[in-house]
Amino acid sequence: QVQLVESGGGLVQAGGSLRLSCAASGRTFSWYAMGWFRQAPGKDRAFVAAISWSGSPHYADSVKGRFTVSRDNAKNTVYLQMNNLKPEDTAVYYCAYHGGLGFGPGAGQATFYDYWGQGTQVTVSS
Repeated sequence: QVQLVESGGGLVQAGGSLRLSCAASGRTFSWYAMGWFRQAPGKDRAFVAAISWSGSPHYADSVKGRFTVSRDNAKNTVYLQMNNLKPEDTAVYYCAYHGGLGFGPGAGQATFYDYWGQGTQVTVSS
């Protein structure tokens, strides 16, 4: 009973930046974790980043140092700031919601999450 609405995807040249947003609505819990995943053409869905209810982040090695995940609890919104984008970052990006306090290495697994957004396309040209 949670709806996730993503925005911010688009086309950008290599080295550029984008900020993705994901707003949660509906019957949300007071405490929740949010994850970001991506799926490139011909590839499986892969973990990108996650953030706990308290703001503790977790990143995939491929994006560490370039991407930053943050949240604004007053707006029920999570952000993914993507800097120094590379062509290999091209994918459909999905946000995912976990209603609860639990957080740890399991946050990098898709099975941790209860609800998913519709996805937003990010294309990085060389």
